[in-house]
Formats: sequence, C-alpha cells, structure tokens
Amino acid sequence: MTAQIIDGKAIAEVLLNSIKARINTRLQANKRAPGLAVILVGGDPASAIYVRNKRLACEKVGIISTAYDLPASTTEAELLALIEKLNHDNTIDGILVQSPLPPQIKDEHIIERISPNKDVDGFHPYNIGRLAVRQPTLRSCTPFGVIKMLQATNIDLMGLDAVVVGVSNHVGRPMALELLLAGCTVTSCHRHTKDLAKIVANADLVVAAAGKAGLIQGAWIKPGAVVVDIGINRLPDGSLAGDVEFNVAKTRAAYITPVPRRRWPNDGCNPYGKHLISA
Repeated sequence: MTAQIIDGKAIAEVLLNSIKARINTRLQANKRAPGLAVILVGGDPASAIYVRNKRLACEKVGIISTAYDLPASTTEAELLALIEKLNHDNTIDGILVQSPLPPQIKDEHIIERISPNKDVDGFHPYNIGRLAVRQPTLRSCTPFGVIKMLQATNIDLMGLDAVVVGVSNHVGRPMALELLLAGCTVTSCHRHTKDLAKIVANADLVVAAAGKAGLIQGAWIKPGAVVVDIGINRLPDGSLAGDVEFNVAKTRAAYITPVPRRRWPNDGCNPYGKHLISA
C-alpha cells in the first residue's frame, strides 16, 4: 500500500478562491470589504514571515489588512489598550495577534481581551467553550483547517476511531473537540499516556500534534488509516521532520499529509498555520 498524499496547498487555494468570490459579492452589493488587524510585537524572523504571508493572502482575496508592527519593548498594558481600541473599531472584523509574544506579555491576558466575535484565531475561552458544547462560532484555526482538509479529501469522519497525540490549548484539545463534533470516537494522548503504540495501532485516524520528531513510529499505523501530522520539528542538521515516521507510515496508511517542507520557516511554508505544538 502507498498512501495518497493529502494536498493541503491545493485545498487552500480552492478555499481562497471561494472567499474572494464571496467578498466580490459583498462589494457588488455596496458593502465594505472585511477588515483584519494583524499585530506583530518584536522582530522574530519566523513571525514576520507568517504575518507577511497572511497579509499577502488578505490582499489576494480582497480583505483589508491593517498592520500594527510594535517594538519588542511594548508593554502588556500598551498591547491591551490597542486591542481594546480595535475591539471598538467597526471597520475591523478580526484581530490576530502573532505569537510568540515577548516575555513581559502574558498570552492568556491578550487572548481574553480580544472580543470573542473578532477572535479569528479561535483561542478565546468563549469560542473554545462554544465548540465544546457543539455550538461553534469562531474555531481554532489549525484544528478547523484539518477538518476542512479532510472534508475536501472526501474522507467520511463519522464513526471513525480517532487518536489525537498532543493536548495543547491551541491545537490538541480543540482538535479533539472538532473530531467529536464530526462524529468520531476520540482518544486524546499526552506525556502520561500508557502504551501509546497500542492506542495508535487501533486508530482509523491519527492526528499528531505533540511536537516531538518521530514520536509515532510508522509501524504503529493501522493499515488503511488516515494520518495527519501537524508536528513540525527542526532537527540538528537544520532539516524539518513531523511527529510521524513518514517513510514507513506512508506504506501503511490510506491517506497521509506530507512532511514539512525543508526550508520552513524561512520561506513561510508551514502548511498548518503559525503554531508550534506542545503536549
């Protein structure tokens, strides 16, 4: 068996074209274009590339992207004040704060200050809670992206035994909630899980989001399973690897996502968004 590679880039292109068409319809109805505020604090090179790519994507589809590039010395109070201003700006529909933030700023304080209806990352506790009670509004971007990717590949999720490896607030936990919403039976695995190999071996769908290179051995993958590898890990030689032993897993799985492109993040090619994963 050789797995079919899931082409996330092609799927994303279709979605962007659909968004562009919807925005054009708005403009023809004399409605304004959507507005996105993107906040970058400090000069982290990878973060700068992520932000640049988001701005280019906005330009491509017709979203007005407003940049707020702040110095690394920005205080938490200053950033919170900016967010409060944007919360009340009727031309701004979404607020995105690029992580990581400088050490003097607490991520959770920033996330909670963003208005839930402008929280395009889907990190606000209100939005996570809505997902938990099966009434989603704005959804965590990476997990929802995985769902859209699987749906576009015509994979029927209903009734699958799914395993999510990793329980981070931004990816692993909302990923499990998304899969529950899609009708899967879900097991969440973490650093205290006993016999990870056995749990993975019984899974119809494996989503790897632990941030540990090669954690999931290819031989563990159930023949015919679907494998989505979100983990991105830089190896000592500078290359990148996912959480799954790809070369073996691809001989057992029915569908699998490709390993990260070697040059990421220097060329901004992370296929899943900005978030490095922690279990």
